[in-house]
Amino acid sequence: MSALLITGTDTNVGKTVFTSSFIAYWLHYHPNQSIGLMKLMQTGMGDHQLYEDLFKTYQSIEIVTPLKFTAPLAPPIAAIKEGKIVDLKTVWQAFCSLTQNKDFVIIEALGGLGSPVTDELTVADIAFEWRLDTVLVVPVQLGAIGAAVANVALARQAKINLKGIILNCVHPTTVEEINDLTPTDLIQSLCHVPILGIVPYLSEPHNLAKLTQIASNCDLELLLCSR
Repeated sequence: MSALLITGTDTNVGKTVFTSSFIAYWLHYHPNQSIGLMKLMQTGMGDHQLYEDLFKTYQSIEIVTPLKFTAPLAPPIAAIKEGKIVDLKTVWQAFCSLTQNKDFVIIEALGGLGSPVTDELTVADIAFEWRLDTVLVVPVQLGAIGAAVANVALARQAKINLKGIILNCVHPTTVEEINDLTPTDLIQSLCHVPILGIVPYLSEPHNLAKLTQIASNCDLELLLCSR
């Protein structure tokens, strides 16, 4: 099974931007191989349409969001408000279908590793139970170091195969600010997890050429080496 989970330290940290850049990279450098993209589940306004718009001209990609809830809340809470349940069986079946039919699958998580998926399971639990290689997106902002350390500790506790960290600039950021807020040597020394790259702030996240270029500056092949 060749699959990668993209998660973060929290919501709105840049998972979608990094996921988009990874897909753009794959389509450019692996044009003869297929890929599946699954949003684990969506609450509130979703990324599914963004992905459809970005990659609609490519036949080798399949985009799936098996569960959707209207309220922008944690899935178990959103489900209660809508009189629904969080049906993980449906999500698992969608994931299995993609892994059987595609050369590689990317799953974008919701929130962070500690975010609840059901009343009993978190994103970290899904990563462990599904045996998913995982990459952690950390926003370049005050508190990022502590957030990275805490999430890496959670990943270790949950016995997740954390392949690396991506730093994402959620706001326009100078090189000096990146070095001050997310010093790579310090984060790697504390976490013992490699930083695979830095995603700059994008005012226009729909430019495929720019997304491909950004991903090319990251060590993405390390994420694919277990294939």
